[in-house]
Amino acid sequence: MARLQLQLSLLLCCIFVGAHVEGIQNYSDALAKSILYFQGQRSGRLPLDQRIKWRSHSGFTDGSLAQVDLTGGYYDAGDNVKFNFPMAFTTTMLSWSILEYGKRLGPELGNARAAVRWGSDYLLKSATATPGRLYVGVGDPNADHKCWERPEDMDTLRTVYYVSPQNPGSDVAAETAAALAAASMVFKVVDPKYSAKLLVMAKKVMEFARKYTGAYSDKLGSAVCPFYCSYSGYKDELLWGASWLLRATNDMSYLTYLKSLGANDNADIFSWDNKFAGARVLLSRVDYILGSNPMKMSYMVGYGMRFPIRIHHRGSSIASVASRPQHVGCQDGFQQYYYSKSPNPNFLIGAVVGGPDDKDAYIDDRTDYGRNEPATYTTAALVGPLAYLAGSYGK
Repeated sequence: MARLQLQLSLLLCCIFVGAHVEGIQNYSDALAKSILYFQGQRSGRLPLDQRIKWRSHSGFTDGSLAQVDLTGGYYDAGDNVKFNFPMAFTTTMLSWSILEYGKRLGPELGNARAAVRWGSDYLLKSATATPGRLYVGVGDPNADHKCWERPEDMDTLRTVYYVSPQNPGSDVAAETAAALAAASMVFKVVDPKYSAKLLVMAKKVMEFARKYTGAYSDKLGSAVCPFYCSYSGYKDELLWGASWLLRATNDMSYLTYLKSLGANDNADIFSWDNKFAGARVLLSRVDYILGSNPMKMSYMVGYGMRFPIRIHHRGSSIASVASRPQHVGCQDGFQQYYYSKSPNPNFLIGAVVGGPDDKDAYIDDRTDYGRNEPATYTTAALVGPLAYLAGSYGK
């Protein structure tokens, strides 16, 4: 994981205290762009209000190999694969940002809800398409990574992956349950019927995770590893899922379960006000990402005067369907675009790249995926802190 991704993970654990710290960035602008980014990652039929216009419809056959509808959702990073594990985490993080800082989101609240729903709709499909199965991914990642194609052109095998009682995946199931539970709270007032549907399924998926224990990567192997292996086991996801169900339902049986997993009576993972850093640390990390760093550049595409322009992202790096309607094949994409020194023809506004190394060195080169590939879960982790800062400093 690149340096900025580690920093963003730490941001979620920052204390937001009342210390007087003067912000130096336009946090409202960065917030709006971070939310817009998710439109560039959409799979499926795009809506009429799509604002990232260089993207078009894609993935219409997703799920067909299993005779189910798995269209929609998000591509995880710079490729064309849908991995449900990081997608669920992304959806949870976006929901958490709304639940904690909805009032600070201002005019971006509706866009943030739309970003959550694009993920939760797909996760709901994944959980309900076939009784006894939870679908956890679409697309052969190994085949996909050997091609450089726009999502609108992709012609690699759209293999469907799932977990079941016979092939359990407590980690991905509990992560999905957390996402559905968190999203149910986001829509509780604005769409109560949808909220109730999400919560019912969150409970069922969590029960599945508890009853049929095991790590999903044990069975799915190269379909998810080394991309999103369950390195830490599945206990942390069970804790995470149960915590969100407890918050969404106030059902004390989830607290009992949490204690059985080792959580203490005072555990409060939902308070961003009760962790271990300070407001100055929060500001310094966000400001670093937005341009206050030795390279004097922003690591968010489209923010500031200088930012990455050759990110490792298939759709961004290849001419759009609107400007080049001809099919761009698997290897054509590599030769014509991947190895090109030219800037990406499309800017994926709001994307946060992997960032510099531990010596603050950064090279804007799309072939260096470690430093230049953005991911949904990276940007999702930034939305909450940006909402807090935008609301606090009014810019």
